[in-house]
Amino acid sequence: MLNTAKEVIEYCKENKCHIYDLVLEEEVKNNRISKETMIDSLKKILEVMESSSHNTLNKSYETRFKMIDGFAKDFYAYQKEKEPLVGKFLVKAMAMAFSTSETNANMGKIAAAPTAGSAGIMPAALISLREKYNLDEEVLIKGLLTSIGIGQIIGKYATFAGAEGGCQAECGSASAMAAAACVEMLGGSPQEAFDAASITLINVMGLACDPIAGLVEYPCTFRNASGVINALISCDMALAGIKSLVPFDEVCLAMGEVGRLLDNSIRETGLGGLAGTKTGCKIRREFLNLKEEK
Repeated sequence: MLNTAKEVIEYCKENKCHIYDLVLEEEVKNNRISKETMIDSLKKILEVMESSSHNTLNKSYETRFKMIDGFAKDFYAYQKEKEPLVGKFLVKAMAMAFSTSETNANMGKIAAAPTAGSAGIMPAALISLREKYNLDEEVLIKGLLTSIGIGQIIGKYATFAGAEGGCQAECGSASAMAAAACVEMLGGSPQEAFDAASITLINVMGLACDPIAGLVEYPCTFRNASGVINALISCDMALAGIKSLVPFDEVCLAMGEVGRLLDNSIRETGLGGLAGTKTGCKIRREFLNLKEEK
């Protein structure tokens, strides 16, 4: 994969191709596999994404601390029964993100894209677009390939680890990958895909990672839901012609720097932010079987 957004955009222009074409070519070459093998692997990932995004729309699990139980089911029912303020499509997309988060919390099968804590964003974005526009599997694979390319650049200049960069590195990265994927799926250009990814990261720059008891549940599930909305609105902005002044690779560098500046307590330690609240501490003590501090 090329090193900067500018290099990728120029390559795509010169070769009259898209980000997904470049990624497929690179993956086939680097992994010494056929295009068919690569596509088959992506199809399996999409199957897992679709399953997890629908898994709890009509049922709910019961977790030990009941922090996120039934969110997907309740939200999905809400958009069926009423007219949500933000519209049925967005509420359903958020319900899908909740569904994958709940599946993960109950040890179900998910696709970590790029992490388990942010796994609800990509499936919700891709599958909701497929249902809205009746997109075929080939288009979704192009979106997934595009997200891989965006993720490779994030990994090169920043991090996916909440423990290193906060939630901006997890849900932020997933949202950026999803935003770019959506742009390409809807016929946008590589430049627009990078603009969407940049806007998405800018929207959550500095977002803390503060899971209660260190569990990937609360507030992670809300950030998956808001993350898919971030991706979709950033996609719309880019397709409308709104550009990011700062190139994507520079945005990633900034995200990495901001992550390093975050206090350790809000980098996935389960000690600061919401995890450090009275309620958060109580749940943490129960989870670790600790005595109440005097």
